[in-house]
Amino acid sequence: KEILEKYHDLFTLKWEGVVGNIRVPSQAEWEQLLTNCSAFLFYGMERFMSHILLNRLAAMNIPKCHLIILLDLMRSKQSHQRITKSDIHKSCLRIAIERPTETAVLLSLTGVRSIIANQWYTTLQENAERLEIFSESLLNIGRTTGQTVRILQK
Repeated sequence: KEILEKYHDLFTLKWEGVVGNIRVPSQAEWEQLLTNCSAFLFYGMERFMSHILLNRLAAMNIPKCHLIILLDLMRSKQSHQRITKSDIHKSCLRIAIERPTETAVLLSLTGVRSIIANQWYTTLQENAERLEIFSESLLNIGRTTGQTVRILQK
């Protein structure tokens, strides 16, 4: 919410989505957001693919989406318990597809042009810092995504 308020006058007036932890978006909301966006930001707990139905995503066509930023793989005690319970009902192959590289490949096959994603688990604080750097660099300074990723790598 702080990021939205800070960059309100630049681009965030055009942003749509679900903010906060009041409710989980429905599958229809995920699909609508992904198919109608030019850029998509996921900032959430655990694996992005654990929040969306794989068979529905695989069937989607998302050519208008130029960039997806996945600031996922954050873990808390509660999120770890939730994902562990969920994973019990999934095959090993399904869980493997939810890993970062496989997620990027799947999103690329649906038509997404660029994907920026975490490669390993991180803390809420570290992802908050990444989001601040992304927002400042992309929205305020006007750097390219490549330049922004390079800054994050340093």
